[in-house]
Amino acid sequence: MKALCWNGTNDLRVERVPDPVLVNPHDVIVKVALSSVCGSDLHLIDGYVPTMRPGDIIGHEFLGEIVEKGPEVRYLNRGDRVITVSIIGCGHCGHCRHGESSLCDNSNPNPDYARTAYGHCGAGIFGYSHAFGGYAGSHAEYIRVPYADFNAFRVPEGISDEKAVFVSDAVPTGYMAADMAGIRPGDVVAVWGCGGVGQMAIRSAYLLGAERVIAIDRFPDRLRAAQMKAGAETLDYSRVDIFDALQAMTGGRGPDVCIDAVGMEADSASNAVEDLYDRAKQAVGLQTDRPAVLRQMIESCRKGGTLSIVGVYGGLIDRFPMGAAMNKGLTFRMGQQNGQRYAERLFEHIRNGDLDPSYLMTHRLPLDDGPQAYRMFKEKADDCLRVVFAPQS
Repeated sequence: MKALCWNGTNDLRVERVPDPVLVNPHDVIVKVALSSVCGSDLHLIDGYVPTMRPGDIIGHEFLGEIVEKGPEVRYLNRGDRVITVSIIGCGHCGHCRHGESSLCDNSNPNPDYARTAYGHCGAGIFGYSHAFGGYAGSHAEYIRVPYADFNAFRVPEGISDEKAVFVSDAVPTGYMAADMAGIRPGDVVAVWGCGGVGQMAIRSAYLLGAERVIAIDRFPDRLRAAQMKAGAETLDYSRVDIFDALQAMTGGRGPDVCIDAVGMEADSASNAVEDLYDRAKQAVGLQTDRPAVLRQMIESCRKGGTLSIVGVYGGLIDRFPMGAAMNKGLTFRMGQQNGQRYAERLFEHIRNGDLDPSYLMTHRLPLDDGPQAYRMFKEKADDCLRVVFAPQS
């Protein structure tokens, strides 16, 4: 089959690879109809995830049709149109049973990498390096889905592929960011990053009762989408001081909730010295991640407020203002998305007209255009919010 493979930093190639096969009786094989790029893929492409190997298939947000199933798959059938949550759970361990599937004890067959880095091992992730299981990704014509009864969800009738595909990753990640922040009616929420996850965090914050949402980015098309599609007030961090602007917009109090939808490659365009410091330390390996957004959130959030972090971080950061966080009494909530907990609820929001994530798909391209599509996505060219591949075209 055809697949988009990682072959080194900024080196993606469309290659012919063997078709996936059933490995476990709980597996299914999905014929991929749509597979979206994601901002976290850029961390792989930029070389910040060290356990990638040449030939690894990337991609983790997808929708397709089940074409083969193992003998112990009970609730799914050939021909079902499904999305699969990008973070893989086993469905049986204590974490999965309590809705914490991203912390699954069993779905990562390569636990030593994560244990060495983090002390404990979390779940496997499709197309996201051997530290997260070495699973083949979704930028391919076919993909094997393990623990299928737990991870794959039928798409309800009446919901289009274009709306449903993002329930695989972007929508539940944004929704979880808002949900774990404990948003209460009347809250003011600030969201850093207006990519796909940030857009969904904005919409989700409103669904959960926020009175105002302030979106922060510097790309005009993304700020425009945050305002016109998601309903946020917007700030361009390259033009204003974010702390001063948020204080002015909240009567000197600060937002009740701050959401990080950016992660390890954050820019600090408003502070050239800080940006240079972070990039230099990252380049020589003295820190792995750039925490500009985390610093801004700690500084800007109101006393007693909550920071919700779903932007991906991989390792170590420097100049973290722990004193400010502690003395302001801030609450931190964070993690990879537990999409299995939210998928059915999100389909209901879409079916009821409360949520339409289809606007995230600004470009639909064949898989052969994968390397060029990722360059466009990385460079934010042509008002690209998300490229979605149609591998069968």
